[in-house]
Amino acid sequence: MNLEERIARRRSAHRTSGIVVNRNHLSPVVHRAEPVGRGPVLEQLLDALEPVFDDELPESAALVGPAGAGTSAIVTALFDALNERFGEPTRTIGTTTRAGSSGTVTWFVYVDARRVGSPFAFYRSVLSMISPNSVPESGVGTDDLRDRLRSQLSRPDRGAVVAVDHHDEPETLSYDRVRELVEPVSENVATLAVGQHEPDGWRGTTVTASAYRHHELVDVLTDRTSTGLTAGALDHETVREIAVWADGNAHDALAALFGAAVLAGEDDADRIEHSHLERAMNDVPDDGVHVDRALSLSETRQRVLCDLIAVDAADRSIREVATEIADRSGLTAGTVKRFLYELADRGVIERVPLPTTGSGRRPSTVVPRFPTIAFRALAATDGESS
Repeated sequence: MNLEERIARRRSAHRTSGIVVNRNHLSPVVHRAEPVGRGPVLEQLLDALEPVFDDELPESAALVGPAGAGTSAIVTALFDALNERFGEPTRTIGTTTRAGSSGTVTWFVYVDARRVGSPFAFYRSVLSMISPNSVPESGVGTDDLRDRLRSQLSRPDRGAVVAVDHHDEPETLSYDRVRELVEPVSENVATLAVGQHEPDGWRGTTVTASAYRHHELVDVLTDRTSTGLTAGALDHETVREIAVWADGNAHDALAALFGAAVLAGEDDADRIEHSHLERAMNDVPDDGVHVDRALSLSETRQRVLCDLIAVDAADRSIREVATEIADRSGLTAGTVKRFLYELADRGVIERVPLPTTGSGRRPSTVVPRFPTIAFRALAATDGESS
């Protein structure tokens, strides 16, 4: 954090009420422009992309790491920096100079497979980055968008590196499917698979991001709290406690920090107390899923999850839970029940068997597999927390 940022933070802190100066700086779904503690991985990824500096496309590569290792933060920061550093008005990178001479141009495009689930959405996501013209959201077909992409990359001095994030999660756009979609322009497109695992049958270059070490995670949390919270809202020893508890998972650490700040704000507290932190850490499931998995769902499904959090699902069957959610939401009990089973299949929530004293089918309930405090505060459907 430079001197101007430090002054701006102090000024904001004196103008805000409560302990939170900037909620985005605490959020587990917001990435910093420069990821803390990931320098060696960034260097390895730059090595894999090195040919672009000689006006050539690199070979396709993979970036892998365990949950909370910062792979998404690494790619988004690097691609933003590359596009910003070398960018033209269309956010291009290449040998084109600001004075206007022509040369090879390569775009760096980040695609979040959680939110891009169809060929139409994929083509639109890529074109939105590389096309100088606006890309329609409707009224055109997938074939038309594919033709536009082919036209945009038809010249031999035009190319794109497309990162496909979360390709290995349930019901997201797979890496193999992306390769099929870019086949018409395969000579002008390199791909970067980003996830916890390499694509099936992978034989290319792999860059690995290891889990954060404790001191690195302390640095991540300190960086976030230094701009997100007022001075004195959280002491360094508590930051260390969060880092040790999270055991290398930056998402879990940030979800706990964010949740504790939310709880402290609801109590009008002037600092984050241990009781806030304890509740927030207990709210982050062991071996759970990223809160963004829930936030990437449709608004209707997010609303069902908000209602699930609000009702007491313990020791109640899915049918009973669905009925109460339906009464809250205006959806039918059958629709809610279908959503709950669907979300359980996706791994966003989990079916838990209930005790039974008789014979026959054993009932079950459902519990969230994501941090509910953070989700409740960030969900688009939760007007009170928006």
